[in-house]
Amino acid sequence: MVAVIHHSNRIDKMLNYNEHKVGEGIAKCLEAAHYPKDLAGLNFYQKMAGLDKLRSLSTRKINSVHISLNFDPSEKLSAEKLKAIAADYMEKIGFKDQPYLLYEHYDSGHPHVHIVTTNIRADGSAIELHNIGSVQSEIARKAIEIAFGLVKAQDSERQEKQRVKPVNVQQALYGKTETKRAISGVLNYVLSAYKFASLPELNAVLKCYNIVADRGDKESRMYRNNGLVYSMLDKQGNKVGVPIKASDFHIQPTLKFLSKKYAANEAARLSKKTHIKNTVDLALLKSISIDKLIESLKKDGIDAILRKSLDGIIYGITYVDHKEKVVFNGSDLGKNYSAKAIQERCALPLLKQPNLLELKLDLATILLDTQEPSEALPFELKQQKKKKRKRLQQ
Repeated sequence: MVAVIHHSNRIDKMLNYNEHKVGEGIAKCLEAAHYPKDLAGLNFYQKMAGLDKLRSLSTRKINSVHISLNFDPSEKLSAEKLKAIAADYMEKIGFKDQPYLLYEHYDSGHPHVHIVTTNIRADGSAIELHNIGSVQSEIARKAIEIAFGLVKAQDSERQEKQRVKPVNVQQALYGKTETKRAISGVLNYVLSAYKFASLPELNAVLKCYNIVADRGDKESRMYRNNGLVYSMLDKQGNKVGVPIKASDFHIQPTLKFLSKKYAANEAARLSKKTHIKNTVDLALLKSISIDKLIESLKKDGIDAILRKSLDGIIYGITYVDHKEKVVFNGSDLGKNYSAKAIQERCALPLLKQPNLLELKLDLATILLDTQEPSEALPFELKQQKKKKRKRLQQ
């Protein structure tokens, strides 16, 4: 099981996102836990009111929480089991007795549920959210995997199965709703899983999934207003379909949102530098061209993405490590991993290993040679040999 937690002050967007999925027939509301009425008797406004009542008791800006619990594709979980898992998880992360809405979604290749709730208690106090994902949620996840017999998140085979696939552009080119749904699935995965520290680094990952985050031209109004849209890319890397504003997605991956992630990711990814550097160094031992280097790195789960000028000159390189889920601009790893250094290192000829048979023949020739030393013999060695002969004659 994998748990992903988002929090904000826009519970209306969280609720709208899930209810919209229900309206499209690709989700179902399974439960309204700790509500005064049963789920069947609640309409949209009553669902919202149940959470707004608590949110109004506090002036805190962060008062809404959206959680997704993701399971292995092989797991077939009944509605009752999903409700039991959600209840256990909420209690273990400190949300016992908090009202929440539980939705099962059917729009992905693996079973998953979404939970909409608030971190404001009935007495107006707030449940602390700092490190909740890395501490309480991790403890809860591991306990629940054992208690319910779920596939463990550490299972590498499961991680590979659940890895989000690149957007199928042809299937998504039927209007804004389909485009938004396709991009949203990738964003939810990439923004929570990968550690990047700039927009170009984020785009290095997104382009692996046929998506790009675009600020527009520097002279454009969108750029001046710090706007951001997400678009799909075709096989040639051209933007296609309807661009979607960052603020239209339920997690709102705007520039402001991303800038906060940059700062947090910068420190979190430092320990992963060595893995990429070592992999590049090893690949260069057997690579004699940039193309072969890229091919070798890809086999080890690293995409080396080249940045080129209009006339084809390579001026930058970004490494996307899909195993460690980190992204680094080449120069951030050190001088030896920048685009310029990599081109120079690829241009160096590999040392030719001596042929063992030729080596034996050369050695035999030297040993059997009875002639006087050749003129190629160093002058100093010739002199030493002559001196020895004179001493013997005396």
